Amino acid sequence: MRYLLGVLGVLASTAAADPVEDVMAAARASFDRMPSLQIVAQIAGACGADLRVNQSVAYCTSENKVFLSEAASATPQAPYLVAHVLGHAVQVQHGIADIALREITKRRDEEAKLRGFVAAQVDCIAGFLFAKADLPAASLTDWFLNEPFTGTHWGRNPLRIGPQVSTGLRARDTWFQRGQTAADLGSCAAGEFEAALLLEAYNG
Repeated sequence: MRYLLGVLGVLASTAAADPVEDVMAAARASFDRMPSLQIVAQIAGACGADLRVNQSVAYCTSENKVFLSEAASATPQAPYLVAHVLGHAVQVQHGIADIALREITKRRDEEAKLRGFVAAQVDCIAGFLFAKADLPAASLTDWFLNEPFTGTHWGRNPLRIGPQVSTGLRARDTWFQRGQTAADLGSCAAGEFEAALLLEAYNG
């Protein structure tokens, strides 16, 4: 009887495992002021989002909240989707996004390059959180044929006017892999956006 109860307990624990919540928990354990997560029927309508905004996941900085669609929450890539926008949340909540915006505003002719650095660091943080959540190592090519997150998926209300960037699937995956294998967040320095603020913010 005791053996049966033990087996049932293991099965119940396995059934209750939630990789998305594991990523959220890893973020909360690693950084202060992390957003809450809300599963919604659709992204459009949340935080001023319309159908031009990513319809799987979005991070609203005004509310410090991640919105994940019900449809996306049931997909294998859901933990990565959430980890990615949590990477933006880390940058927003710990001063990196402010530095990036200042530089982009001053250097509009270099905006694409600077936003590329921001995106690279985000995917590195995503990989780091993925590993901290003890999720199996993964590649973006496991889930995507084309680059994800080229459209608006984070910003203040109204989300529909948030930033957009494209760096390519291979480049994103390189940084995601780097984060998963990183000994620390120092590996997530991207271009001129160093990792000092990440290391300072990290609670590990």
